[in-house]
Amino acid sequence: MTRLPRTIRLDASDGVVFAHAAEPGEWAVPGTFLFWGRPPDTLSRKDAIAFRSGFLGVASFGHSTLVTVQEASQDERAEMVARLAENLITHLGAPSLDAALPAAEEEVALAESLCAAHPLNTLIALHRRHKDGAIVEQFRTLKPRDETAFSGTHLQGHDRAFHFIEEEVEDHVDLFALRGDD
Repeated sequence: MTRLPRTIRLDASDGVVFAHAAEPGEWAVPGTFLFWGRPPDTLSRKDAIAFRSGFLGVASFGHSTLVTVQEASQDERAEMVARLAENLITHLGAPSLDAALPAAEEEVALAESLCAAHPLNTLIALHRRHKDGAIVEQFRTLKPRDETAFSGTHLQGHDRAFHFIEEEVEDHVDLFALRGDD
């Protein structure tokens, strides 16, 4: 077994901010290769958002803001490499499977190394930027609270990132007075 990133959706925002959102539960790679050689000022608004914060879903070739570290069998890893290689041909015009496989293997190995040091179910977010003509990546993690916090849903312990408290407020606001009219 190995550890690889899988897309996760905590809300519906990926479907709005990306031109094509990855489906929850897809194996993912950083996907920075999509932006090599593309000047930042040539990116559409949604492509710029994908550049800044999107992981690439291998099956859909769509983007996801977050991934979670999951175990994968060697067969699943091999399928991930093969699927990514096929998508490199389909979406980016790689000349052959023989040319695409080494590039796909390298990208999956990078994704694997990203997950290796993290516990299962760790959320990973990505931030990319251009600096001095290069693309710089920064990864941030959020580990689940503890094993007992898991709700058994697809959110894997991250389902309560915020806790809302309702309070009665005794303040009174006079909107007419704020407007300045008597």
